[in-house]
Amino acid sequence: MLKDELIQHCAPTLAGIKTGNAFSIQGIKEGMLEEIRSINRALTKKGLRLVPLKETPKYSLIYLYRPARLKRDLNSPEAVSILSGKGYQCDNADHCLAQLVKHLREDEEFPHEIGLFLGYPPHDVKCFMKNPCKGVKCVGCWKAYGNQEEAKRIFRKYSRCTDTYRKEAFHGKTLEELAVVE
Repeated sequence: MLKDELIQHCAPTLAGIKTGNAFSIQGIKEGMLEEIRSINRALTKKGLRLVPLKETPKYSLIYLYRPARLKRDLNSPEAVSILSGKGYQCDNADHCLAQLVKHLREDEEFPHEIGLFLGYPPHDVKCFMKNPCKGVKCVGCWKAYGNQEEAKRIFRKYSRCTDTYRKEAFHGKTLEELAVVE
């Protein structure tokens, strides 16, 4: 069940072309934590990690990411500025992820800095947080406020990747076979 959702929603991360993807599953799924542990046993050797970010009676928010990429992304000066401005201690990526989980679970307002954990350009995350409607140049996986052509190129790349992974899974490739080592 969860493996199908990962292929559907996380193909660019599985392919090694994106830092992370988050998706929600409706309702509480029996045995989901054990399934996450099983997937992690298979995917950690490929540089991937799967974690539940938030669980409610109505849904679970799941995050697949590449820890090495996340560390690199969150070390950029613009990402550090955004996160420290939101009260994060930016000493390491794991600590930042733990703080994101805390914000997701405890804050009334959604933490839009999550875009940094998904590999979105820090400039676009910052602009969205400031005013989500002002200055949008195009919309795909995220709202792009900066380089429109680059964003469109990335959106197409992610879409092609997802289409390819769906077809490969349909033809019998397993999640472990689809996940690339980075």
